[in-house]
Amino acid sequence: MASTETTPAEPGTAAATAATAPAAVHEHQPNDLAGVEAGLDALDAVQVQRPPLGQLLRAKVLPPVLGVLLVLGLWQLVFSLHVTPEYKLPSPTDVWHSLQDLWYQGTLFSIIWTSVWRGITGFVAAVVIGTPIGLLVARVRPIRAAVGPVLSGLQSLPSVAWVPAAVIWLGINGQAMYAVILLGAVPSIANGLISGIDQVPPIFLRAGRTLGATGLAGARHVLLPAALPGYLAGLKQGWAFSWRSLMAAELIASSPDLGVGLGRYLENARDASDMSGVLLGIILILVVGVAIDLLVFTPLERRVLRSRGLLQTGR
Repeated sequence: MASTETTPAEPGTAAATAATAPAAVHEHQPNDLAGVEAGLDALDAVQVQRPPLGQLLRAKVLPPVLGVLLVLGLWQLVFSLHVTPEYKLPSPTDVWHSLQDLWYQGTLFSIIWTSVWRGITGFVAAVVIGTPIGLLVARVRPIRAAVGPVLSGLQSLPSVAWVPAAVIWLGINGQAMYAVILLGAVPSIANGLISGIDQVPPIFLRAGRTLGATGLAGARHVLLPAALPGYLAGLKQGWAFSWRSLMAAELIASSPDLGVGLGRYLENARDASDMSGVLLGIILILVVGVAIDLLVFTPLERRVLRSRGLLQTGR
């Protein structure tokens, strides 16, 4: 009868290597898994350190302040050198005096608020109208083929071109103002959403359908969140178009029922050949537009980018 006893394999032989390899794998595998888990825990433990207030002021506040001071210095230098007549280019002090006049008259905030309220109201209406249009155009091919080029053409059309038509259609009233805002902002918002949807990975949509998110539910829970960065860019541009459209309408359309906004104040200053008032109107329009962008859209953009891990360090 053949013997069933086995003899130990000599060290260095193939049999010894084969016998010890599984043991070595099982011995190192727990250590490897522990290392991976430790690495994932370390990633989860990383927290974004907010910069100190002094560093934040130096990085975010000081550069624009220096830029404004530089512009004012160059402006004052050109005025002092008498490069152009004073009635064409008043000094910064003259513009400041015009601002003080509005303050003492009690009309400064009324003028600003009239335009800001119209701009915000028109922009909200443009978002309500432009968002479903963007969804339909992005997801329905026949509608995209028919309406897509029209939206692109409307976006490139200067807003001021709509003012005469809106006045004839609706009269010189608030409805004409809002019509110009909508015609200027809706195409931009819709195109921004279309661009954002086009950049959504198809696997997101397939996963949503697998989980039962179809139709309006899929658009709300999958499509819009995934397209949010592009949609937000469209909203930001839509506000810029809303503000520009409103200023164009206020410059051209004049009626006591409309009140005095920034655009109408600018045109009134031009009629009076008040160059200080003209420059003040331009500055106020610029300040309001920049303030809305910095206070509303920049924080939203940072929050969306941070939630997706796309925010660069130092922003």
